[in-house]
Amino acid sequence: HIDAEFGPGKHQGAPGHPEIELALIELYRETGERRYLDLAAFFVDQRGSGTMRGYRLGPGYQQDHVPVREAAEVTGHAVRQLYLTAGVSDLYLETGEQALLDAMTRLWRDATATKMHITAGFGARFVGESFGQAYELPSDRCYCETCAAIAGMMWSWRMLLATGEPRYADLLERSLYNGFLSSVSLDGQRYFYVNPLQSRGVNPLQSRGVVERPEWFGCACCPPNVMRQIAMVGHYAATVDGSGVQIHQYLSAKIETELGAGRGVALGIETDYPWDGRVKVTVEGTDGKSWKLALRVPAWCERASLRVNDRAIEMVATGGTYAVVERTWQDGDVVELELPIQPRLTEPNPRVDAIRGSLAIERGPFVYCLEGIDQEPSLDLLDVRVAPEASMKAVRREDLLAGVVVVEAQGAVVDTSLWQDQLYRPAPAEALPQREVVLTAVPYYAWANRGPGTMRVWIPRC
Repeated sequence: HIDAEFGPGKHQGAPGHPEIELALIELYRETGERRYLDLAAFFVDQRGSGTMRGYRLGPGYQQDHVPVREAAEVTGHAVRQLYLTAGVSDLYLETGEQALLDAMTRLWRDATATKMHITAGFGARFVGESFGQAYELPSDRCYCETCAAIAGMMWSWRMLLATGEPRYADLLERSLYNGFLSSVSLDGQRYFYVNPLQSRGVNPLQSRGVVERPEWFGCACCPPNVMRQIAMVGHYAATVDGSGVQIHQYLSAKIETELGAGRGVALGIETDYPWDGRVKVTVEGTDGKSWKLALRVPAWCERASLRVNDRAIEMVATGGTYAVVERTWQDGDVVELELPIQPRLTEPNPRVDAIRGSLAIERGPFVYCLEGIDQEPSLDLLDVRVAPEASMKAVRREDLLAGVVVVEAQGAVVDTSLWQDQLYRPAPAEALPQREVVLTAVPYYAWANRGPGTMRVWIPRC
């Protein structure tokens, strides 16, 4: 029906919320009917007319301000923008039009270099659920809609398929374990629509005045989107081509596939990733011919090690690459990848005003946060500091948050009594007095599961 109504010589225009492009291309893949691919291309080509002006926010809000192939930055409603880029990437995968890939590469760089939170959350503004300007990334008033994290994963996956570049798998991983996973409560009964990076315990714009996951939304897009994305996680694990198998995400799994011409391959993956960096891959079926096994070394990993049948493999596999082994495989061959996982401190681009001079704790693919409930009873998270050289220790806690690894970091609490009953005063000649304290950080995805409270990801440095 839509094909009968829209297209050249019919009704003009594009959907205000671009999702149908993705569906049309999938329908084309299933049926082989070219008209569905052509209709998706038609909707993409309609953008740039400036006719869509929803919510009095102008055509840029709905990505109708410039033709897709000329776009230089992500803008407007974050979910709309990211669904559109996912659809355009799909269109490139079917047509091979270089101008589409060039545009998507530009937009991906703009999004990740200037408009993405450390959790891979997108959408800096409550107004319009939208991207802000470059480096406008507030922690407390960011939007980071759950659907935007999902749309970002959909886009990254398609860019990975288009290019084979590990940076797209890296971002998908960051989204999966942080910006996406934080949305659902540990019992699966409550969901965040919005995922801030700092909470003072109350927020009049969220969740009935307190920052907690509600049971239901007036706009219920996020819960079913989360369920669908969880069901799809296994599809993100690996890809295959004529040269071999590429493993992008590490989870215990069985992979059965063909390399072409009836060449069957079966692999078994065992791992406790992302808590532990050991990954064991067993060849359970092969054709006795040579092929490549590629294992992603995440960008956060400084250096990985690899063993085949308990023999060390000489290689240089730093973060953001693939460790590749090519050989004539035999059933029972075992590949062991070791990704050392240690707590680390991350600093932001100094152009990000809201968090300049702050540090975030990470471990493996996880972003960590401080929750008030885990600190000294009288400690206010607004007063904590951490030094770049702070010692940190990872501790497994099976009794906490359904089982997590916490990070204990040496920090400090600043004495702000000089500001009692004052908001501004002359700068002191010396640094504020402070006392040392051990800060306990938990994975960001698990916050707000013990009632509403204070939380922060970015910690000012000492």
